[in-house]
Amino acid sequence: MLAKPPEHLVIDRLETPIGIALVAVDEDGFLRAFDWADYGDRQTRLLARFSGGAPTTKTGAAPTAIRQAVTDYFDGDLRALEMAPWRSGGTEFQLKCWEALCAIPAGSTSSYGQQAVKIGKPSAMRAVGLANGCNPVGVIVPCHRVIGANGSITGYGGGLWRKRWLLRHEGASFRDDVDALEARGGAGSTQARLLAQA
Repeated sequence: MLAKPPEHLVIDRLETPIGIALVAVDEDGFLRAFDWADYGDRQTRLLARFSGGAPTTKTGAAPTAIRQAVTDYFDGDLRALEMAPWRSGGTEFQLKCWEALCAIPAGSTSSYGQQAVKIGKPSAMRAVGLANGCNPVGVIVPCHRVIGANGSITGYGGGLWRKRWLLRHEGASFRDDVDALEARGGAGSTQARLLAQA
């Protein structure tokens, strides 16, 4: 998945049931970033970090196949994103972590410890968590499928409420701490309303 840094990126905005997704696509049609509009600053930082600086960007449409894969995923085809082409810079360790994420099928979860074992670094659970946290292609590289060892939802760069929604959408089992999640989001928040609909 590692490739030359892009010179130019097209940024597209795609509507989803959980907010506007921002996708960044390079000149070869590869996804370089997938994040949420309310986390646009995070996406900009990750793109600069993993794209060899700050490539020029312009607003435009992502390739039809990518747009359709995102639509199909949110419409219920849980395997639609598996074929979306992506690439990123990163350390060898980060890339191993992200490739391991892609091996977790929709509807399944893994713990940070299980992911560490899978990449051959059984004591590197925290490092795995950090690598997952800087994954620039969230949802496509499904870091939302990693949960705590006790089955609880833990950290997600796009917001815990989105992680919960994505896992429920995929039919995954996890410990559902809705009360704590709603308390963090506030009873009248967009997140709380989306939780009720999920």
